[in-house]
Amino acid sequence: GGAGRDGGAGRGRRADGDHPPAGGTGAPRGGAWPFRPAPAGIYYKPSDKMTGAYEAHATFTQMEPAAHPEAYGLIIGGADLDGAGQKYTYFIVRQDGKFMIKRRAGAETPTVMDWTDSAAIKKADSSGKMSNTLAIEVARDKVRFLVNGTEVTSVDAAKVDTAGTPGLRVNHNLNLHVEGFAVKAR
Repeated sequence: GGAGRDGGAGRGRRADGDHPPAGGTGAPRGGAWPFRPAPAGIYYKPSDKMTGAYEAHATFTQMEPAAHPEAYGLIIGGADLDGAGQKYTYFIVRQDGKFMIKRRAGAETPTVMDWTDSAAIKKADSSGKMSNTLAIEVARDKVRFLVNGTEVTSVDAAKVDTAGTPGLRVNHNLNLHVEGFAVKAR
């Protein structure tokens, strides 16, 4: 598998496919994780396991436009993240101002909500830079997905993975900085 540990920083990562992670590892540096570019995959702290009501959030700054609209965002409900039965829910955005929610269930990736435009997503400025704060708020029966403090959608908690490890999901070929990733009980 493509699981690994991030240089003593207590962070796990798993590249997509069977390729081991290489290149930019996204290791924390002064509270920020630079990805220039990292392999497509997930980045997480194995000791972060959440149940009940909680919130996960981070600010993602895409430093320059990507050749293709590659996506990035948050994961919640991660389990067996270094195994064949990996599962989690991911909430991602891309440079064209769209977001999507999907689940990972082993090799399958069922869609919870397909690519959807949202005025809450700040698009790139004249230099090609864009910055958005994503948050997922988990409650007993509902999960809210927010961009820059605005709810873009909410879903029945039974439709997504909530209990487990939160983290980041980053596609390849992105010059991305992630700051302020935090998880807290609500």
